[in-house]
Amino acid sequence: MTVPDTTSLDAQPVAVANALKLHDARPFFEKALVHGAQHGILDAARLAAICADAPKGMVQIARYFGSEFLRPELEKARDRMVNLISLYLLETTGGDVAKAAVSLRDHSFLSRSKGGSDMLKRLIAMPESSNFGMAGYDDAQTPLLAVWSLRSYTDYQAELARRSEIAQAIRAAQWLAEQYDLDTDELEAAGADAEAVIRTGLLMQALAPRAMHLGEWPNTVVLEKLVTALRKKKLAAPTQLPLPAGVPAELRAVMQAQCASVLADLPKLLDAANPLRNLLRPTGAFRARYFLLDDPLAEVDHYHRSLDAIEEGGEPPRPASKTWTRTTQGNEDEHSLLTLFLCLAAGAPKKTLLTEKAAASLVRKIRKSGLQPELATAFIRSHAPGAYQSDYIGMWNSFVQESGKTLGSDMDYQMHDALAVLRRECHVVG
Repeated sequence: MTVPDTTSLDAQPVAVANALKLHDARPFFEKALVHGAQHGILDAARLAAICADAPKGMVQIARYFGSEFLRPELEKARDRMVNLISLYLLETTGGDVAKAAVSLRDHSFLSRSKGGSDMLKRLIAMPESSNFGMAGYDDAQTPLLAVWSLRSYTDYQAELARRSEIAQAIRAAQWLAEQYDLDTDELEAAGADAEAVIRTGLLMQALAPRAMHLGEWPNTVVLEKLVTALRKKKLAAPTQLPLPAGVPAELRAVMQAQCASVLADLPKLLDAANPLRNLLRPTGAFRARYFLLDDPLAEVDHYHRSLDAIEEGGEPPRPASKTWTRTTQGNEDEHSLLTLFLCLAAGAPKKTLLTEKAAASLVRKIRKSGLQPELATAFIRSHAPGAYQSDYIGMWNSFVQESGKTLGSDMDYQMHDALAVLRRECHVVG
């Protein structure tokens, strides 16, 4: 807008002058520039330096976003540059035009433009979603910077607040997962939502506080068994939900924000009149609020044990070879089985196929907690077809003897050798 002659304001009521100020739509950079010139903060030499630097900045910005040879691109670059400087001055001075004018006097014109650009780059680099599966997608940074370089400071503040909350939720989820020996790679591979991870950690804190010290993040079967046992005790649902010990102070608020949701769910979980199968079904609304490990082997095993118990009217016998076939889903080649046995021995989710990220995560878990080969051996004896048990145990023991040292060696700090072993011996896909 056109700013009226200031001499005419002397005859106007103060209310009118304030109204005109409220409707002053000039960029903040322009306000600071005019204020600095009118009050002697910016002398002729400084204004000349700004005028000399401005075309350079416009060309640089036009080149970054497109072409410096097209007039429309240069005009848009001018708008971007003015907005970037305005963003930076508003952020660093709190909207004080006098301080902004001093900033223009004491620092180069182009440095103020770069400051605004750096602000937006930091904003864009912040997580846009709390879903771990969406991490690492920064290919659109330049197009996003093109959009944000023309957005207002109010828009910037609102987006910064939103992304800051998301970043805090992710950090809180990572902290909770670490207490259960669950790393970020596993959360990313599963596409977990940070809020769901937080709610699950808080739920386990209420139902089984010791699970954190044992490093046992639940799958559906584990949670079902835990809740069934608590239902038999007819415990009342808690009315308060304490946070786990040792939570960093800066993460307490984001965890407490999820407490009400968990407290509302606890009575449903502990009420024996609510069938657990309905609550925990994969497509249900209740299950969607929590992050449970995907463990098809445990779920199928639990299902067949339940069937056997119903048929015989007593304690179910050990799973038969049919269960083995179903749990391996027909993947009985050497590489798939070694993958399964290694997951068992490491105490990791049981899989017959690993992604590269999951393989790296498995190596880190082995190096942190070690291997227990006897767990895989016991599983083979209990579940594998009797005719092949000896062969499978021999194959597994041979693998442990040949590769166990490499998988657990801290000398291979970049995991090159360990991952090469997994790619060669197990079933790993890129």
